[in-house]
Amino acid sequence: MELQPEIIIIGIGVLLILVIMIGGFLLTKREEKLLEHRFEDLERDIVEAQTFVKQQEEEDLQLERKSSSVLQDSRKLFEPLNKALGERKFGKSWRLKLARANLKLTVAEFALLHVATTVGFFTAAYLVLFQGDILMSTISGIVGFFAPRIYVGRLISKRLIDFETQLPDTLGLWTNALRSGYSVLQAMEAIARDAAEPTKTEFHRVVKEVQIGIDMTDALDHLLERVESPDLDLVITAVNIQREVGGNLAEILEVISSTIRERIKLKGEIRVLTSQGRITGYLISFLPIILALFLNGVSPGYMGLMFEDRSCGWPMLGAGLALIGIGTALIQKIVDIEI
Repeated sequence: MELQPEIIIIGIGVLLILVIMIGGFLLTKREEKLLEHRFEDLERDIVEAQTFVKQQEEEDLQLERKSSSVLQDSRKLFEPLNKALGERKFGKSWRLKLARANLKLTVAEFALLHVATTVGFFTAAYLVLFQGDILMSTISGIVGFFAPRIYVGRLISKRLIDFETQLPDTLGLWTNALRSGYSVLQAMEAIARDAAEPTKTEFHRVVKEVQIGIDMTDALDHLLERVESPDLDLVITAVNIQREVGGNLAEILEVISSTIRERIKLKGEIRVLTSQGRITGYLISFLPIILALFLNGVSPGYMGLMFEDRSCGWPMLGAGLALIGIGTALIQKIVDIEI
């Protein structure tokens, strides 16, 4: 019996379909196994990463505990010196400046930092920069003595500028919180949570002081001591008056915010207009000093007499530095326009 061509074609088609189905099934199983292996590898990597992160966190925590314990032990050693210096007038001034700069240093540590920078600058100048020149090394030591104060002053200035720049946005957040039904303290908590640095840190300190029982007026006065800003003084005065006599604090803060924004805008325009005068003052002040040091390094015999001759050279240097200082002060006074 001969098979007809149609039956043969159908059989071949069925056979091909079976082969394709079996091949697809095998490929699907293979892909499922590959996916299972990949998921297992991924889970293993995630577990290893989590374990590594936990180990790193534990190591960092242990290191932080050790460093904090070492720091506490060292501060205990300097506690008598800290008490002796803290009771003096300059010690109180240093403590206030360190608080304004947000530096976690005690008065004793700041005093020791003065000694370290003085010795370090003198040693570096004597051994490396000027190689045995006692006069220039002494001048370098004097610069090193004032270096910590200059650094702290720069930090205070930067924090004050950042705080005053953020103050309008801070008042806007404060106003919105009050209009949402928050109390004054709750609004300050929102600022301490959502604001940027240094506003966040300063308002967080105020909230903590109020929570431990300090009166809000005293806590705000402490804030004003740390941030010596006339704009902040205006805000704190408004808050204290509102707490005593009542009133819509949100509207008052909104008016103050708009006033501060206009003042900041005007300050920026004045700073742009006086930038040429300030740069000229810096150039006139530092150019003679840099030129004198350059000539002393290039031709010591030509410029060295000014440093070696105590009868004539030193008085001339002193008079020159005094005139430079007076000129710098006058230029800064001219370009520093109060608003």
